Amino acid sequence: MSRHTRFRCIITAALLLGTATSSVTSPAGQLPSLGDATGSYSSQEEFRLGRAWLREFRAHVGQWRDPITQDYLNSLVARLLPNSQLDDVTPIVTLVSSRTLNAFAVPGGVIGINTGLFAYAPDQDAFASVLAHEMGHLSQHHFAREMARNERTQLPTMAAMLAGMVLAAGGGGNLGVATMAGTQAAAMQNQLSYSRRYEQEADRVGLQAMARSRMDPMAMPRMFATMQRLSSMQGNTPPEFLLTHPMTDSRLSNTTSLAQQYQTGKISDPGPEYDLIRARAMLAMNMSDPEFVRTRLEQDHAHPIALRYLDALNDSVNQRTDQALAAFDQLAREAPDVLTLPASAADAALDAGRREDAIRRCERILRLTPDYYPAQIIQAEAQLGINPATAFRSLRTLADTHAEDPDVWNLLSEAAGRSNRDDWGHLALAEQLQLKGDIDGGLEQLTLAEKASQQNGDYALTSRIRERRKDFKQYRETLEKFR
Repeated sequence: MSRHTRFRCIITAALLLGTATSSVTSPAGQLPSLGDATGSYSSQEEFRLGRAWLREFRAHVGQWRDPITQDYLNSLVARLLPNSQLDDVTPIVTLVSSRTLNAFAVPGGVIGINTGLFAYAPDQDAFASVLAHEMGHLSQHHFAREMARNERTQLPTMAAMLAGMVLAAGGGGNLGVATMAGTQAAAMQNQLSYSRRYEQEADRVGLQAMARSRMDPMAMPRMFATMQRLSSMQGNTPPEFLLTHPMTDSRLSNTTSLAQQYQTGKISDPGPEYDLIRARAMLAMNMSDPEFVRTRLEQDHAHPIALRYLDALNDSVNQRTDQALAAFDQLAREAPDVLTLPASAADAALDAGRREDAIRRCERILRLTPDYYPAQIIQAEAQLGINPATAFRSLRTLADTHAEDPDVWNLLSEAAGRSNRDDWGHLALAEQLQLKGDIDGGLEQLTLAEKASQQNGDYALTSRIRERRKDFKQYRETLEKFR
């Protein structure tokens, strides 16, 4: 799809390293005291650093902006969350544009997923096993525990972690970034014996979360075995996930044994949705070769609906809109509970410039599921070209519930500008800039927003802008740790 390069923006050359995680001998239930005067990290500090890290990461590495896929990932995380021992933070998932097989966890609840993971995870539970593993790292506060254990040693800091990932993704071209990345690599090499213990702990917590979420725990060792086979075939260039999540025969054996113990409850039927999302992501990575995507889906015994969905997506991409919409509608009638199908139809209509049709389709979805984010943002974007004032009101509401989404603020800025609300236009642009790591640019926009709000007599907005200026300055102070 061409709209805002949402569906075509996979960066095929991007690579991404996972987080470095290490271990201590303390059991999971006896974590060291965090946040003391010696420099350890509290949960609040982890959250603050993690969110700042994400802002800087966005400034250097391409993301895949697809609300349908993003919503699906969020739903998987939400399903695992109550069983993942993550009581103190709500995770935020970022989808990285990269063909490589990788996922990572960053302190403060940040989970990164490469689009390439869809190519290697044959089913929903295999994909979810990687999420569950990363959530295990977060719930056990591995970063903070390592900081507490090694306060007097040279460690891979949050800045080095960022540098390594950005450099691997092709975003870091200066000597300082390369030096930090080298420091990180050396530290990781010296701590593999500890990281393996942390990996085992994340495996255990992840397996438990899967079993309690009525997913198949055996999907984790199956996924790990797939990665191990891929590593042996690639020789000196194993998947990025295995560079920082070392895989050994003993770990695979232990994970299999533990998964068998957890495999006691009833496993729920995942339905076709993962296969639909997988088709969507893989087509975005292989636009010129949809037959490759079909072959891979068939090899992994994808749901038949997913193959027809792939055809409809391909029709939409190639501007055969009537044919695509007819196929999406037929699939939606056959699987009325799968919101991905009508949302994809609305998305295709909008991409073809059929804004009224897109709005009608979104309205039908939202009458039944008012909080379904893909329909909300597709509808708002369609309204932007017809009635900017209506789009402005809708996007202001969305911004309240999706304050960490740069796309919402981008659309809100545009809607505000078209609605002659320069104050909100500058404020929304400021929020978008700060979410992508440009705090100075955001502060400049806040100054313009404050002046415009005063001219409009909107003193409540002026007060809000001033509070946000204080927040932005705190963000900037934290971001300096990564520069």
